Amino acid sequence: MEKVFREPVHDFIHVDNQIIYDLINTAEFQRLRRIKQLGTTSAVFHGAEHSRFSHCMGVYHIAKTITDHFSMNYPMEWDPDENLVTQCAALLHDVGHGAYSHTFEGLFETDHEAVTREIITSPSTEVNAVLRRVAPDFPEKVASVIAHEYPNPQVVQLISSQIDADRMDYLLRDSYYTGAVYGQYDLTRILHVIRPVPNGIAFVINGVHAVEDYIVSRYQMYQQVYFHPASRSMEVILKNLLARAKDLYSSQTDYFKITSARLIPFFEQNNNLNDYLSLDDGVMNTYFQTWMTSEDAILSDLAQAYMNRHLLKSVQFAKTDFDKLDQMRELVEQAGFNVKYYTGIHSNFDLPYDFYRPTSDTPRTQIEIIQKDGTLYELSELSPLVASLTGTIHGNRRFYFPKVMLEHEDFRALIKNDSFLPAQK
Repeated sequence: MEKVFREPVHDFIHVDNQIIYDLINTAEFQRLRRIKQLGTTSAVFHGAEHSRFSHCMGVYHIAKTITDHFSMNYPMEWDPDENLVTQCAALLHDVGHGAYSHTFEGLFETDHEAVTREIITSPSTEVNAVLRRVAPDFPEKVASVIAHEYPNPQVVQLISSQIDADRMDYLLRDSYYTGAVYGQYDLTRILHVIRPVPNGIAFVINGVHAVEDYIVSRYQMYQQVYFHPASRSMEVILKNLLARAKDLYSSQTDYFKITSARLIPFFEQNNNLNDYLSLDDGVMNTYFQTWMTSEDAILSDLAQAYMNRHLLKSVQFAKTDFDKLDQMRELVEQAGFNVKYYTGIHSNFDLPYDFYRPTSDTPRTQIEIIQKDGTLYELSELSPLVASLTGTIHGNRRFYFPKVMLEHEDFRALIKNDSFLPAQK
């Protein structure tokens, strides 16, 4: 059998395995159509309406392209029996993402990676039933790839490393849908020069500039798109909106049972997998629309701010500025705002690339380049450009507050202090 999916990033995605096709048609995977890939980013880059479904399809496509390439050209270095587990892990790697997942996770203490593994291994899911048709232990194999515990490092690195099928897809896809050109790089070249090696994957030396361009593209996307201050403002509003609902639940239980019943298990911290899978972005947005008419002024106001894109403003600050943040909160309180729900700190940091550090809490698999004589070199040893980004954390901390505070002289005087950067406009 063969099914062909047409899409704008990879043109055609071919599915020629019944297991893959049946996984795509499971309820758990189809749910990803209703989860935005970039969450609140569409409030800034209005084209960013793409879904986790389309991203997972793209990751599968890249993984299939690589494994087919390995099977045909490197039979001594790659075992074709690893193709299906690699492709299944690529397809399902984000199946556990929830509604507005990162913001939701922080407030309700869920973990999309743990949920992904549960969906794959739980006998109650359609995904598990499809995977068990391969072998009784096949679901556990796929889950172990996602948990970085699979015994073959080649498979693990294709799904999760500093240059994997996941990142290769989301950079191109997010760049396309946001309209930002920063994420463009030569995927065709990278797929041509990738090789299986005993300890994972590597890239031949004549493709080093394509790999270098990929690293720089990733850095630019984080700085210009993923860390955009307005998108982060929407995340702060969303977090505060959900926090307000959670705080009100005990005193307004009947209201939330009527307006937002599927959130009750999370308010009560007694949720299960079915509760988690019953939520998606559309369900949450419907709840937010209902809360816009709540009798609670804060819940109503925050719901309207989120649904109608009434952003908070922000300033960038350093660790030494926390005492000044307290002064700013006092002024916000004096202006009549509850600081718990109308201010927030949002920190975003990223390490564009790093070499292997075995003593690190989360060591990264370094990108290795194959020289003509077969020796392996770590990427930053060969690229001065990548070396300049290696081991250096980039990002910032921002303090968010109501826009009206910019009209207060005392508040303006605080944020004009040399330790602050100008307020985001």
